[in-house]
Amino acid sequence: MNTTFWSSFIIILAFALWGGLAPEALASQADAIYGFIANTFGWFYLIFVFCLVIFNFYLAFSKYGVIRLGGDDARPKYPFFTWVAMLFSAGFGVSIVFWGVAEPMTHFGTPPPFDPGVEAGTAEAARTAMWNAFFNNGIHQWASFTFVGLAISYFIYRQEERSLMSDTLNPVIGDTGKKPLRRSIDSIAVIATVMGVATTLGLSVLQINSGLDATFGIPSGQTTQILIVLAMFVFFMVSTFSGLDRGIKYLSNVNLALALLLMIVVLFIGPTGFIFKTITTGIGDYLQNFFQASLRLGHYSESTWVQDWPVYYWAWTIAWAPFVGMFVARISRGRTVREFVLGVMVTPPFLGIIWIGIFGGTAIHSDLFNGTDIAARVAENEATALFALFEQLPMGTILSFLSICLLFTFLVTSADSATFVLGMMTTQGDRNPSVVIKGIWGTLIAALAIVLIISAGLNGLQTASLIGALPFSIVLFVVAVSLLMTIRRDYRDTRQRKDIEKHKRIAEHIEDEENGTY
Repeated sequence: MNTTFWSSFIIILAFALWGGLAPEALASQADAIYGFIANTFGWFYLIFVFCLVIFNFYLAFSKYGVIRLGGDDARPKYPFFTWVAMLFSAGFGVSIVFWGVAEPMTHFGTPPPFDPGVEAGTAEAARTAMWNAFFNNGIHQWASFTFVGLAISYFIYRQEERSLMSDTLNPVIGDTGKKPLRRSIDSIAVIATVMGVATTLGLSVLQINSGLDATFGIPSGQTTQILIVLAMFVFFMVSTFSGLDRGIKYLSNVNLALALLLMIVVLFIGPTGFIFKTITTGIGDYLQNFFQASLRLGHYSESTWVQDWPVYYWAWTIAWAPFVGMFVARISRGRTVREFVLGVMVTPPFLGIIWIGIFGGTAIHSDLFNGTDIAARVAENEATALFALFEQLPMGTILSFLSICLLFTFLVTSADSATFVLGMMTTQGDRNPSVVIKGIWGTLIAALAIVLIISAGLNGLQTASLIGALPFSIVLFVVAVSLLMTIRRDYRDTRQRKDIEKHKRIAEHIEDEENGTY
């Protein structure tokens, strides 16, 4: 166990103890810190993530897009379906299941402030709600994951560096030395990862608790939530002992299969035609408003909508980027830069948009045309959104049960993947960290999730992401410079080497002809 492990471990443990011993103080500070960071640095998060989107697409469609991670002869280890399943499970599933109904219904009941003429609960509110939900869960949300994953993949597989964030900065800070700086960078990445993962686990626990209450009458409360976390801990430890190629791989395939099953069932028992129209119109509105929505702030009014939605989402993804990026890098050897960017930044968000279109569209149809009041239920408690929808559908109990299973497998997969990555990050890049190290991080993450749920609820979870994201975004800016420098130099050297080999072959060919041996 090195300095990076102990420094990050002590800071996170202190934060967890603070929440456990003085939950009211943590809750109060969480609200104050969240408001300060969101209001002061909201513009920074929007600009930063928008630049990452442009940067990722530039690398994908430039001459560098053909570069293969792992060498020209490397080929992917995992089939495309399995690869996408692992991406979906590790970096996206929990969020989309939690917010897939909750977000569009929240916007439907309280429209964003950018068009004051839109009245809550109307057709105009429904259309606005859907494209804003598509935007908040679209490619911007995966831009940080994609960038960090690409940077780590490139330095691991093309430059033969360790699985550490600090090694992605070698072209800027040098290959050796500067140990205090390197340890600080790696510690910031670890802390950001733990905060982001704890947020995601907390969301899962809240929603599973609501599902158990709605489906089986198991009361919501802290006792149930702690038991859910403990059950998750046991299952993820079993998965951890199974290893990456068994535990996470199989669970990821189960996750995606369950998600697709739920989507297909709700698509056909719900208002199918309305759903297809909703998705089509929503994607069109999303593309039409893409650029202006990327940089809007709403600072001319007193609304906090931007801080509550895109800024929170972008901060959460930045905080979680070291984990998802490291995990994506681990499973993406052999893919080209173009395939990596399009596969990571486009495919999971597209699945997310389809999910929101099906589940959010069905909920909006129910409120608009059937006189239900799902939006009001969501306003009281976002975690009940999905199950409030299922109450209005045939086979609602079965769908609720399958959703609880999906959430739990997402929860286990996320925890398993996170401890694997944290193990690598705190053991000098060891690609097969010990079970002991993974168990330590798993225990601390579970404890932190419980503390945040008990002390500060959803606000505490959101604040944890914002705190972790702010310093790490500065690191990512330098990583972008480092990656671009390295790719350009590598591409130039590769072209020169190929030209030399080509000229050598031509010279040998001419020599063979002159000697009559051709």
